[in-house]
Amino acid sequence: MNVVIRVSDQTREKMMKYYEGKKRDKVIPYVVFQAQDEDTVITMYESGKIMFQGVSADVDSTMWKEIDGQTSESKEEKKEKIQKYHNCSSIGSDEVGTGDYFGPIVVTASFVKKSDVEFLEKLGIRDSKKISDETILKIAPEIAKRIQYKSIILNNKEYNERHGNDHNMNKIKAILHNKVLYQLVQEVTESYDYIIVDEFAKEARYYEYIKDSTQIQRGITFMTKAEDKNLAVACSSIISRYLFIKEFDKLSDSLHIPLPKGAGPTVDKIGEEIVEKFGADKLKEVAKYNFKNTERILKICIF
Repeated sequence: MNVVIRVSDQTREKMMKYYEGKKRDKVIPYVVFQAQDEDTVITMYESGKIMFQGVSADVDSTMWKEIDGQTSESKEEKKEKIQKYHNCSSIGSDEVGTGDYFGPIVVTASFVKKSDVEFLEKLGIRDSKKISDETILKIAPEIAKRIQYKSIILNNKEYNERHGNDHNMNKIKAILHNKVLYQLVQEVTESYDYIIVDEFAKEARYYEYIKDSTQIQRGITFMTKAEDKNLAVACSSIISRYLFIKEFDKLSDSLHIPLPKGAGPTVDKIGEEIVEKFGADKLKEVAKYNFKNTERILKICIF
């Protein structure tokens, strides 16, 4: 699938920062950059056009159009829709760590009752990417005391064993989301209005990814930027981030090296230090080996 969009200069700047660690090395005439984000190849042209190619092209392009403020819904319709998914009882899941070279992938599903909404609003619950790590460490335990949740932590050794052999990042995410959602739904005894997943793949593709699972959770509502619209997804984002930070710090302590988050140039330098200290095979334990960082790190290191 190919999707072409245009966005404002401000949104183009956000895109360049977002895809910084995922850019391809090759130089293409009239192209500002080309990057690969899981199933999607993103090409930004000097003309202002941005092309998304891949099975999730429509999901990724829609996300950037929404960030850019492009929507066919009126403000009133949008507000009403957001309130519908905000002021309700729901189960929602979200993940963190998929864009970080170091650190695990953490997926959490949370059950938020309508009676929890006011409590969570007072805590200022929203997408974990918009909250500092210091605040996450303070509020996540408060959330965990109040609501039911299930989390899975996939370390990078396990990730590297799964990735490839028909398991790309999106398939791994789908399997993990399905697992925590199914487990939580079995435990929730009260009624709920929605099961919501922050859309990283279209519904048909999501279920294609998990077709071999013996226990499949259905009845899911998929939406982009769900962590901004639904408190269960936002809570899952925060709890996942909390667990990610804790595991990330443990990993740093075990290596006696302060690890940077993300997948930018600083990460490459620390990767080189790890290889020099422990050997190249160590990256298969502590990093997501399929990231472009690995190629850059090993190219510079001398064996």
